[in-house]
Amino acid sequence: MLPIIRPSADLRNNYNEISQLCKENNEPVFITKNGHGDVAIMSIELYNQLAGRQELYRLIDTGLEDVKNGRVRPYKEAMADVRKKVAGQ
Repeated sequence: MLPIIRPSADLRNNYNEISQLCKENNEPVFITKNGHGDVAIMSIELYNQLAGRQELYRLIDTGLEDVKNGRVRPYKEAMADVRKKVAGQ
């Protein structure tokens, strides 16, 4: 699907239409200023989805870094600690 590109004047004059485009298509709308890309606008739902995905990637990278540096322990030991923490709450 081709990206949706609109001039900045449309953002000012047709906000509701652009908002609806973001929600219906679940993708950003790119706003141009003087014929050049300026900003991208997206629904809150899409933003939260992308932010969540970014956080997941960060956590995976942290885990891989821990494995690389030997900061690991047996599953049963780790789960026993988790159970203790949960039981203590």
